[in-house]
Amino acid sequence: QVQLVESGGELVQAGGSLRLSCAASGRTFSSYAMGWFRQAPGKEREFVAVITRSGTNTYYTESVRGRFTISRDNARNTVYLQMNSLKPDDTAVYYCAANTLGATLAVQGSAYDYWGQGTQVTVSS
Repeated sequence: QVQLVESGGELVQAGGSLRLSCAASGRTFSSYAMGWFRQAPGKEREFVAVITRSGTNTYYTESVRGRFTISRDNARNTVYLQMNSLKPDDTAVYYCAANTLGATLAVQGSAYDYWGQGTQVTVSS
């Protein structure tokens, strides 16, 4: 079992920055990959970023590449999403998710078996 709790979402102006955190508990944190997803109002949930168990490898959806950075601190059981140059299109509920099933850089939501409750990010123009 894995429990995930996100934090850090808030209202920010376009061009600003935010750092989201996701604290994990339960199963050994360094044993599974972590991902971030988001869901905007009226839209389907979409993949944002993923990081492998050790933090060595990452992958991003094209729309955030160069602006967002995913990282993890296995000693603190926490994964982060640093978001810079935010745009109104980044407005969404952001979810962290744990993939304990084996795939390393999975982009499909179905590959993740544990999810947090989400944190709201709102970017004003």
